[in-house]
Amino acid sequence: MKPIRVLIADDAVVVRRILTTVISEDPDLEVVGVAVNGAIALQKLEQLKPDIVTLDIEMPEMDGLQALRALRKVNRDIPVIMFSTLTERGAAATLEALSLGASDYVTKPANVGSVNAAMESVRRELIPRIKSLCKRPGSSSSPSPASGGARIPGVAGAPKSFAANASRTIVPATGRIDVVAIGASTGGPIALSTVLAALPADLRVPVVVTQHMPPVFTRLLAQRLDGSIPIEVREAERGDLLRPGLVLIAPGDYHMVFKRSALGIEVDLNQDAQVNYCRPAVDVMFNSIASLFRGDVLAVILTGMGHDGRDGCVTLKEKGAPVIAQDEATSVVWGMPGAVTTAGLADAVLPIDQIGPKIVSTVNGATRRTQVA
Repeated sequence: MKPIRVLIADDAVVVRRILTTVISEDPDLEVVGVAVNGAIALQKLEQLKPDIVTLDIEMPEMDGLQALRALRKVNRDIPVIMFSTLTERGAAATLEALSLGASDYVTKPANVGSVNAAMESVRRELIPRIKSLCKRPGSSSSPSPASGGARIPGVAGAPKSFAANASRTIVPATGRIDVVAIGASTGGPIALSTVLAALPADLRVPVVVTQHMPPVFTRLLAQRLDGSIPIEVREAERGDLLRPGLVLIAPGDYHMVFKRSALGIEVDLNQDAQVNYCRPAVDVMFNSIASLFRGDVLAVILTGMGHDGRDGCVTLKEKGAPVIAQDEATSVVWGMPGAVTTAGLADAVLPIDQIGPKIVSTVNGATRRTQVA
């Protein structure tokens, strides 16, 4: 199999050198060109025909956002990874890039003065994304036997997944839904926007979300969503109460868990060890919500690398909770929903535009109880 052809656009010499070195170390990858700004990258795009492009957001003459807009006018399909700084400005620009059609993003190493540390950061964060977005065998875009390529043992009656069918009724084993829990990663911000836009402001249950993102990014994502869709969206804070019609997004670098209080079910946050190399982690949220709501949960797994959320779905399925997974055709990376689906844990496998309406119909069709069991 031919190596994945990578075009790098970054105005910083040291960053270009680090990216080129790390990418070239991998036999599955090949750097076919570099550019110091977006205009040069666009010129080289047609000439070099790369399989994937990395774009720095801040470049002279033509920055990454301008280049992305122009690129998407001529090529809608080539994967594009944005390089962003871990700042409020960088986070805002990254979310804008995702809305313009970027496939994913990587935050720049905090200290490029430490070349070894910077290279390790790029090796850990960038290389798996390149392989997943280019759908190479062995990447985390498709479940391997170790990551969930077979049915999970010990889940009694776990249903086989089936092709997209939005008209099929999902019936929770408990007969009710008291909370919707959503997990997402690569491609998640745009997928979340599509799903949450279909939820009414007066949705009868709360919604909790874990999206793999760093600090600042999750707050700006919540603000961006809140300003564009009917339902209320906020970044979760410790002590927030779950209530109908409110979407709470786990803050970057914190696991979101839940506990009982005199007022109801409230959010707690912690910085316990990463799970599935993630914090926040979907599995942590799913396991916590299952301990309080048992089977009265509607779990939703959207696009993302890896298999975070699969083990939490095992716990939820054992308690009778239904699970919806995004289908492969509309996922940027079918890792997380693919792991859930191939494990036989999905009650519905749907394209992204059908998931929001399915959440509404499932919630409205279930008999709610007034208090948590």
